[in-house]
Amino acid sequence: METPAGNSRQPGTGAQWRPGASPRAAVLGSLTIPGCPGMVREARAFVARTLSSQRLSVDADAATLLTSEIVTNAIQHSRSGIDGGTVTIVVIQVPHGVLIEVIDDGSVDTPIVKGDLYAAEGHGLYLVQHLAAQWGYLRDPASTTVWFQLPSTGGQHQVVEQSCPPRGQQQEPPQPRQARADQLYAGTVRSAMFSA
Repeated sequence: METPAGNSRQPGTGAQWRPGASPRAAVLGSLTIPGCPGMVREARAFVARTLSSQRLSVDADAATLLTSEIVTNAIQHSRSGIDGGTVTIVVIQVPHGVLIEVIDDGSVDTPIVKGDLYAAEGHGLYLVQHLAAQWGYLRDPASTTVWFQLPSTGGQHQVVEQSCPPRGQQQEPPQPRQARADQLYAGTVRSAMFSA
């Protein structure tokens, strides 16, 4: 796994782990789209819809912007942009935030952050580097996965105060939350021009 230099914020600026927090990740949904520029809006809408339906307290604007930039890069700079190419977006809830992966059909080049702020293009990974808590990429011969993590903003989380039961009485253990089947969204979008 290659992780670019400068891919995470300074210590103490992201969400911190707390005792009692669930250290588990959960896939909230995935979407596979054809690798054509007109489908980038579908990726943005999918991420916005997934974050909204799960009521996650992350910066949804940053999540949709960064997803849009990475999906656009995948279409422009990988085999996803050729006929029959696809891009897959995966949204994963992680402790204290969300992880979004964009998986393309691979390329000969590695993702590069361009630092020229005055260039007409090439700001996608620069935005990812500065808005995400962490980011990186994984490569194999068939695909490249670019991922980023956004921390919880704290807006939707509620702290429930509970007093201890009186001495001699036992407290019922908390019941695990049940995931509902309708909470997982997965799909494939096909445009009319790719239907044969």
